[in-house]
Amino acid sequence: MRYFAALGLGLLLVGQSAVSWSAPVSEESTPKQVAYGAGSVLGTLVYSPFKASFCILGAIGSGLAFPFGAKRAERVVGTSCRGTWVITPNNLKGRERIEFLGHPPTVAAAAAPAPPKSTAKR
Repeated sequence: MRYFAALGLGLLLVGQSAVSWSAPVSEESTPKQVAYGAGSVLGTLVYSPFKASFCILGAIGSGLAFPFGAKRAERVVGTSCRGTWVITPNNLKGRERIEFLGHPPTVAAAAAPAPPKSTAKR
């Protein structure tokens, strides 16, 4: 019985081994990666308070714009609070843009079809 258990365990371990691909070699040296990481932390520490202040002012402005329509108020707060909040190494390398002003939601999300209205009379 012991031999069958050992054989079963051995087959189980061999059956689960698989070929895997190695990760691609990094394009940058370790000091460059450390420098970009430190730069992103420092950049975030400087940038985030400005972004937070702008978002708070946008929320106040949204409250003032609300009497002119909820959609307008939503656009004001959305523009001020959306966008980039954290500076990443990809931002510093130029691979991603830093967007201080946010964009409104996509047209597809905003133009979602409304539920059908009932035509039955009461």
